[in-house]
Amino acid sequence: MVKNITGKRDFIESLRGKKATFMLAMSNTDTANIEGITQAGIPGKIYLTPTLDAEFLTTGEVRSLEDIASTPKGVPTPALITRAVHLLKPFSNIELLNLGVEKLPEVKYFKIHDFDTKPSQSIKTGANIDAHELFQKGVEFGQNYTCKDDYIILAESVPSGTTTAKATALALGYECKDAFSSSFKNVPNDIRELTIEEALKNIPPHSDIFTILGNVSDNMIIFNAGFVLGLNNKIPLILAGGTQMACVLLVVNKILEVMQGEINASNLALATTSWIANDDKSDIKKLLEMCSFSINSHYADFNFSLSSHPALKLYDEGEAKEGVGAGGALVYGMLNALTKEEITKQVEEFLK
Repeated sequence: MVKNITGKRDFIESLRGKKATFMLAMSNTDTANIEGITQAGIPGKIYLTPTLDAEFLTTGEVRSLEDIASTPKGVPTPALITRAVHLLKPFSNIELLNLGVEKLPEVKYFKIHDFDTKPSQSIKTGANIDAHELFQKGVEFGQNYTCKDDYIILAESVPSGTTTAKATALALGYECKDAFSSSFKNVPNDIRELTIEEALKNIPPHSDIFTILGNVSDNMIIFNAGFVLGLNNKIPLILAGGTQMACVLLVVNKILEVMQGEINASNLALATTSWIANDDKSDIKKLLEMCSFSINSHYADFNFSLSSHPALKLYDEGEAKEGVGAGGALVYGMLNALTKEEITKQVEEFLK
């Protein structure tokens, strides 16, 4: 069942049974190399996380490593959930956006859009992103993109992305100190807060919005903000993710404020997991309500209560929560009549 966070369910219901193109925005930030800041991947090989996620999502295999990526606690990547839905009710297309990865996925026949973008540096010392140029690339991609399906599901894979998202929102003046989630059950706030504190110090006084973004954000957030504005309501778009995707909307909101523009968000929604929607250590509803435009947002009423697999039980205990469009994929699956039992069984198959 699909449940509401904000807005009404009319838009999401209008997509029931329709075909979707699934896009995965992949990028690396050196912020992920700060010890203990993320568990979205394998220690020492965190940079491979988006690469492995893309490989598994598209082919069912990880090719740049010997086994499926999991966290030090043994939490398998949310890509398993997205892949499970795809096997049961396939997306019409899967396309990959290379927004600066250390290693390209080893896949053929799947479209990889390349934007000539390098991985961003650590926000602790300055991300060093040409934010205006990257934003414009997102705008142009949205303006020129032709979708062959009824709607787009836009997901992300960015290790340490909740840290860069929180830094971005704070730097733009949003009061959101306790609103951002983490891949950890017990958030390493001392590490994350010190990193963000250092990042905010790097912003020169009286900086414009793109200077701010270039210092403390990540490629995915900046590009996707441009893509949302470039697409400009011409095709339905679901942002598949949690507080990172909420941050994309906060950036859109701030850019519109600075440029005195408006957005018609009637063809736009955010979809996430129940683990994010019901997380007592973050508040995605609060983040979305900071936008001056109203946004429809939803979550898939799904958990692993039907599974006895210890690795999957970690999700229900608060680890991982979201990523690789898991929430958006689950919503898509439910709009196409998939049951909790079917999805759980398929995910368990990957772990045998």
